[in-house]
Amino acid sequence: MSARREDASRRRKGLSVSRVERPAGSGVNGATAAADGAASLRLADGESARQIARTALSTPLPPRPDVFDGSVSFNRDLSLLEFNRRVLSLAQDDRTPLLERVRFLSIFSSNLDEFVMKRLGLLSRRIKQGVVAVDQDGVPTAALMAALRRTIRDLQAVQMQCYEEDIRPALVREGITIVDYETLPAEERRALRQWYRHNVFPVLTPLAVDTGHRFPFVSNLSRNLGVLMTEPGMPAEAEPLFARVKIPSVLPQWLRLPDQPGQMLSLTPAPGAGGGRGRWVSLRDIIQNNLDDLFPGMRLLEVVPFRVTRDSESEIDEEDADTLIEQVEAQLKKRRFAAPVRVEIGPGASPRMVAQLADELHLDPSDFDERAGLLDYTTLTEIADLERPELKWPRWMPVTPGRLAEAGKDIFSVIRQGEVLVHHPFDSFTASAERFIAEASRDPDVLAIKQTIYRTSRDSPFVSSLVRAAEAGKQVAVLIELRARFDEQSNVRLARILEKAGAHVAYGVIGYKTHCKAALVVRREADGLRSYAHVGTGNYHPRTAMLYTDLGLFSCDPAITEDVAELFNFMTGRSRLDTYETLLVAPINMKKRFIDLVRREADLARAHATGRSPVGGRIVVKMNAFADTDMAEALYEASRAGVDITMYVRGFCCLRPGVPGMSENIRVVSVLGRFLEHSRVFHFGAGHADPLDGEWYIASADWMYRNLNNRVESACPVLTRTNRARLARILEVMSRDRRGAWDLMPDGSYLARTPQPGTPADAPEAVGTFETLMREARA
Repeated sequence: MSARREDASRRRKGLSVSRVERPAGSGVNGATAAADGAASLRLADGESARQIARTALSTPLPPRPDVFDGSVSFNRDLSLLEFNRRVLSLAQDDRTPLLERVRFLSIFSSNLDEFVMKRLGLLSRRIKQGVVAVDQDGVPTAALMAALRRTIRDLQAVQMQCYEEDIRPALVREGITIVDYETLPAEERRALRQWYRHNVFPVLTPLAVDTGHRFPFVSNLSRNLGVLMTEPGMPAEAEPLFARVKIPSVLPQWLRLPDQPGQMLSLTPAPGAGGGRGRWVSLRDIIQNNLDDLFPGMRLLEVVPFRVTRDSESEIDEEDADTLIEQVEAQLKKRRFAAPVRVEIGPGASPRMVAQLADELHLDPSDFDERAGLLDYTTLTEIADLERPELKWPRWMPVTPGRLAEAGKDIFSVIRQGEVLVHHPFDSFTASAERFIAEASRDPDVLAIKQTIYRTSRDSPFVSSLVRAAEAGKQVAVLIELRARFDEQSNVRLARILEKAGAHVAYGVIGYKTHCKAALVVRREADGLRSYAHVGTGNYHPRTAMLYTDLGLFSCDPAITEDVAELFNFMTGRSRLDTYETLLVAPINMKKRFIDLVRREADLARAHATGRSPVGGRIVVKMNAFADTDMAEALYEASRAGVDITMYVRGFCCLRPGVPGMSENIRVVSVLGRFLEHSRVFHFGAGHADPLDGEWYIASADWMYRNLNNRVESACPVLTRTNRARLARILEVMSRDRRGAWDLMPDGSYLARTPQPGTPADAPEAVGTFETLMREARA
């Protein structure tokens, strides 16, 4: 051991790993309807009041940090952890089908991994750079980091208890048993050992650390075993040797045990094998209990699983657009070797083991989280994928909208008859957005296709259609955002495929991420050229279109299509147009226009209060997240003026509602459940009593500083009463939801709504937003 390592080891002799204790209380039985508090809130459309009851969990979720109470806004990172708290509640909720609860445990862990990579990684770098405070409230960086780590550990303790004491026994009752290797009979362990020797052992590569072997690189989120051992006959006080064994990700992480003695274990069992029933053991458990084959003749002292999370943030020099694609590729390689931020480690790790890892990874004791139970819950996706339909939500098949289902009509003739609004996943993405580009690629009268791609699937039908169009000689221009987080490598690959086919590929506006979702088709028709546009709120991604709720508008209105054409000129050329007839475009006019609209509603409310206007101010908006100081100030001003404001914010929200004298007229609601709410809708009353006479927009942007200032975004007006009525209906359904809706309180906590006594189990408010919208789509 080097002198540096010896010094570090001596410094850490007293190292104690932070323990995550199980919260006191009985097993988690889901979100029950006991009400220990209520608040009277108005519906979004001003109808009768309702009582909002707090959901009481049999094992309460850990308390929120209160160090930031008293501010005019909530800290973004703590609010994001509040969102993950609500995701965890879906796993605790026994109304959720069992395998979907298992999936939510995996989603919760995946969300936290991304949070640690992005947000804790950023804070860690700021602490090293000596940045004292991180927000306008002057919250110390180190204090925020400590509060976030404490909250994460508390939430993970609840996750562990939910899995061990609630979900795991429930799986057993359904014939799905997750077993520990040590509990298996000796004969079965011998059979497993033989199987391991032939199917796993050849894949493993033990990496020792000594004077001739450097400490191995530990990749981000990999599952590992740390091993301490000595040579036979060495004295007890001898310095142990360290080795690392990586659990191979190329193999299934859960293996189904044979039903009968003598049957062989399969490395690639079908999800439906055994009827989705049987016993499963983790690959890590098998490897951990057969390590003597990897280190023959050595005396194993300690074996501990661990998992490293690395910083995901990266900076790109965008000044030279010609080399942006090469810069992104270089940055991807750099990210792989980014600094570690956190180590999750199994229970009972010795100070020596932790000191070894901390020294080699250049981390402090506070960066280690000791975790009982599973170390990586994301592997449970393999269990959630078992073919047990009775333990999942009924399969949903999107419906083709009536106008698009008319036989013998091409999609362009349908759009010429009037704008088409689609709502995914209730309306078919395949029969609308995919069809739009596919028909354009084959139509001999189509001259040009332009499209943005932020995220899409690896085998994207859009890319196939664009390649077909380019090879057919059509003018194809594609704006691919190479810097879409965690999709950079995929987008680089797609860019090269499109360039090879002859498409014009651009990478966006220097200094801005391109996040807008738009497509433009130029078609030759009898009366000249006509343009058709699709403007949406979500990605051109077939898979997420089945999981996320998003909106898309098809139009051939020249006022819209000409603006979309100008938007593409801005993204692919050198346009500096600062006015658009219909679209709101960030970073050009979107933020200013939204603030102006909010202030107009404030003026209307003041005029109504003095009798100068028959109608007051009204704002109803829906988005994924809210974090913009200027928008918050405008909304607070509008609330003080008396504007009725309802905000549906699925994720984090920094705005503080319900504070007397500041935001008492603002309500913030988060809706979670089967699908991920992703669409953005903005409604302003504009002095009209009838909501359908006000202003309506759908948009790609949330009201966040990055979206409004640092990204290219678009918001498109919805002009027809038919389409406005559909948007209004979506918001009305959400306003009545007592199944998956949560109300944000002035202290930053969320209260889960529950059905009022006597409500029929199949009533829309009892089944919630998503089931109601699925029913209406079927009808």
